[in-house]
Formats: sequence, structure tokens, C-alpha cells
Amino acid sequence: MINYSLKCAEGHSFDSWFQSAAAFDKLAAAGLVSCSFCGSTKVEKAIMAPRVRTGRKAVSGIGERETREGAAAPVTADESPGPATAPGPASAQAGPGALSTPADAQAAEMAKALGEMRRQVEENSDYVGKDFASEARAMHLGDSPERAIYGEAKPEEAKALIEDGIPVLPLPFGRTRKTN
Repeated sequence: MINYSLKCAEGHSFDSWFQSAAAFDKLAAAGLVSCSFCGSTKVEKAIMAPRVRTGRKAVSGIGERETREGAAAPVTADESPGPATAPGPASAQAGPGALSTPADAQAAEMAKALGEMRRQVEENSDYVGKDFASEARAMHLGDSPERAIYGEAKPEEAKALIEDGIPVLPLPFGRTRKTN
């Protein structure tokens, strides 16, 4: 697996994992890599700083040292060569080149809130699937009764709805599907 820093044509920066460099190239050429902010498929790799350790006992930017098995182990206060992270909340202490991750309690709280949001949307809205764009447009024009709906739309369809003044909002979760 490889993590790339990516940038879309609109200037949005985001990270994503790929099976390999060749997998990224293949998906990008097919237009299957899209911006997580605007949905643009014009995405390219951004400049990235490599994360390289200088030796076996070297401490990474996130306060870890290598063990004999090759896994990372936390560094104790007496082993630490000095502060490796900036002061601030735990999510901001990841160090250079590392993805910032929320603290476990904060991540659990966010996951719980996201689950509650999903439950509310699914209980109080109708799932219209891939017909979302046409159904939202019909409701806006008065051809269909207004009600809360959710579904799937291609980035181009969502952009057209917004340009036409139809109020839509991307949800922070996708439809639960079985892939096998």
C-alpha cells in the first residue's frame, strides 16, 4: 500500500491510499480518482516529503522507535532525544510527513456522531438510489411532491443541481453495500 498526497485541478489537497503506484496510474487514467472535496477527476500527485528513518534506534516524528521485529514501539521519556512534536492537541502532534489522526476518544465520539447522523437520515428520508439527481430536480420543479430524499449522484450531476439553484448537500457517508 502507498499513501499519496493528491491535488485536484481546483487546488484542493487530500491524501489517499493505493495498492501500488501502478494502481494509482491506472485508476487516474480511467477517471476513477476524484477529489474528496469537489468531485473533480482531474487529480494529480502533489509534492510529498518522504518519511525516512536514519537508523535502527532513530526516533520518528511521531515518537516511535523500531523494535527487532520491525514494528514501531513508543519511546519512553528517558529514551526521547527531545520534543519531536509540536505542543497542542493530540491530533496535531503527528509530526512532519505523518497523517494527522484524532485521539482515540475523539475518533470514537466522531464515529458515534456520524452513526447517529446516518441513522437519522435513513429513518427520516427516502433512498432514491441513482435517481437522486432526477428526483431532486422533479421536486424542485414541482413535478414530484417534496420530501426528504438521499441517494447517489455523479459529480457532474451534483454540480448541475447546485448551478441550477437546487439545494443539495453531500453526506459524509456512503450507502452500505455488500461487494461480494
